[in-house]
Amino acid sequence: MKPTAARPEGLSAYIAVTASYWAFMLTDGALRMLVLLHFHTLGFSPVELAYLFVLYEIAGVVTNLAAGWIAARFGLTSTLYAGLGLQVLALLALARLDPGWAAGASVVYVMLVQGASGVAKDLAKMSSKSAVKLLAPAADGGLFRWVALLTGSKNMVKGAGFLLGAALLATLGFVWAVLGMAAILAVILLAVLIAMPPGLPKGRRGAKFSEIWSRSANVNWLSAARVFLFGARDVWFVVGIPIYFYAVLSDGTTEGNRAAFFLIGSFMAGWVILYGLVQANAPQLLRAARRPERELVAAARGWAWALAAVPALLTLCALATDGPQTWLTVTLVVGLLIFGVVFAVNSSLHSYLILAFSRAERVTMDVGFYYMANATGRLAGTLLSGLTYQAGGLALMLGTAALLVALSALAVGFLRAEPA
Repeated sequence: MKPTAARPEGLSAYIAVTASYWAFMLTDGALRMLVLLHFHTLGFSPVELAYLFVLYEIAGVVTNLAAGWIAARFGLTSTLYAGLGLQVLALLALARLDPGWAAGASVVYVMLVQGASGVAKDLAKMSSKSAVKLLAPAADGGLFRWVALLTGSKNMVKGAGFLLGAALLATLGFVWAVLGMAAILAVILLAVLIAMPPGLPKGRRGAKFSEIWSRSANVNWLSAARVFLFGARDVWFVVGIPIYFYAVLSDGTTEGNRAAFFLIGSFMAGWVILYGLVQANAPQLLRAARRPERELVAAARGWAWALAAVPALLTLCALATDGPQTWLTVTLVVGLLIFGVVFAVNSSLHSYLILAFSRAERVTMDVGFYYMANATGRLAGTLLSGLTYQAGGLALMLGTAALLVALSALAVGFLRAEPA
């Protein structure tokens, strides 16, 4: 069941999976900005804002474990359709949020809806990433190219979603923005249901749930590295930096708030788009087509330690000043963009290596286990984002990110190239 060459039906299936994943991630990025900025303007603290995303990440941990087995048992298209459909329902439910509810009731309701959205996101992600292993051509670095294209383009689309969410909040308001996204995604789901070509496996009846736990040392160490890598990103990305920029950019007026929404959304969108662009071009940057697996494993170690240096330097900058200042804000913008470039190379190497280390017959389970680790890192980062920013400001938040990247680099050091 090892991929050899890109068959026409395989290419068509890859295009259909990628297009549906794009649509999903556009709404996912927009929804994150809508929820974050809308509830911040309602007076929620950084820790309360982090709580809104906690169930989203917890759902990802559980979903990825179960989704690998579900896809192995019932087929990849079933989990892809389920993810798209559940996201439509989550968006419709979020539109029913009543502004008159007490703060506690609103938090619980949004947490539950975000949890459903987290399940949806990871069903779609696991399906899309597993499909690449089965459809990509093996020759000339085809696997790295296809997974880099899928992941990189997905992140560029998600970045556009951040900007879309901020723009919709400022122009249409919360409810109409959410309803509009639900309608668009429902149309795309219908189109995929009708037009999905053959090429993806239908599942195997003998798949056992116990198979989700990986016995590969490389898969386990790479999953550990993924926990710390994405924890390091989300510790600043989810709550701390958007709230810091809001404090710097908003003057408290309605027009000032709208301008801040656009600027914050633009930065977050630009960061994710840059991240996705670098991811998509990582095979060329690393000359992956001409390098054996052992060299790419070694490259993963070097890039991990290079990434740790960026938040460490930003921490020193934050410690050197007291409160928001123009030079610090500019330094943060430049530094976080550099972080995005180096982070993208790290993430792209991980995404390739997990598929290279996985056997075709259990790829959905290995990928599910790996993205369970990914979701665990995001969960930890989400919690730490609110806690570290509220407890120690930028310096503690960025210092935590540097420590987490260093732990990721240590885990990558245990990876070993496998025989061809």
